[in-house]
Amino acid sequence: MLPDLESLRCFVAAADTLNFRAAARVVGLTPAALGQRIRQLESVLEVRLFHRTTRKVELSEAGMALLPKAQDALALARECVRAARGELGPPPMQLTVGTRHELGLSWVQPLLPDLEAQFPHVTFHLYFGSGADLALRLLGHEIDCAISSRRITEPGLESVNLHREDYVFVASPHLLAEIPLESLADTGSHTLLDIHSGLPLYRYFRETPEVGDVLRFSEFRRMGTIAAIRAGVMRGTGVAVLPAYLVQADLAIGDLVQVLPDISLQPDWFRLVFRTNDPRTSTFRAMGDAMRMHPLR
Repeated sequence: MLPDLESLRCFVAAADTLNFRAAARVVGLTPAALGQRIRQLESVLEVRLFHRTTRKVELSEAGMALLPKAQDALALARECVRAARGELGPPPMQLTVGTRHELGLSWVQPLLPDLEAQFPHVTFHLYFGSGADLALRLLGHEIDCAISSRRITEPGLESVNLHREDYVFVASPHLLAEIPLESLADTGSHTLLDIHSGLPLYRYFRETPEVGDVLRFSEFRRMGTIAAIRAGVMRGTGVAVLPAYLVQADLAIGDLVQVLPDISLQPDWFRLVFRTNDPRTSTFRAMGDAMRMHPLR
């Protein structure tokens, strides 16, 4: 059994005054009630805390050993009350946020100063990885949350939406000048670039009602990252589906051209992903609210 705080409070008052009547007035009890509290404490601890005679009260060796610890315990209990009432502010927190490389550099790092200002008790760390890697590290408690547009299928994870992500089917104008792509039938003459063989980007084109699963390309190349896909498309290596925010400047100056613009690709969402039942869930949701104030770039 552990001693209760009220008994410790009575003991500290008695140790400070070495007078049970005076100590009883300090804690607002009768002398008899205070004496009962001291006896209960001695019973729990199985030691004598005071040597009492009719003329004086002295602390025993056990009482002297207990006194500073009891004072510390009461001080911590008072801090518990202040913390629960919000008087101490939020506790310091270390958070590792996972994100893919391109988004981390273009969007997450620029918004960090605002996050740090809004959450001064949080120290933010970054981890860069792919969508599947982020989910595995999140489930393995290697990172605390992740920003991803990958669809969440793993049990034990939940998310809040941050920004809608639109996609465009793009190609280099130089490639299209050599090999036109004016209809779905023309895709058979082109190389498709994507992250890996699961075609996580191309599916936003394939899942539109006009396309379906019948479309074929002459070749497929795995590029590993979105930045590598963009670089390959710029060189004319192939065609690809890419996030609109990433290539909007390229489209504006004509370095890339939107292919088959009459087909509206399926959108998705950037999400802040975290573990279900994480005790910091309220912080993650507040972070999501702050992140939504920053447009993608």
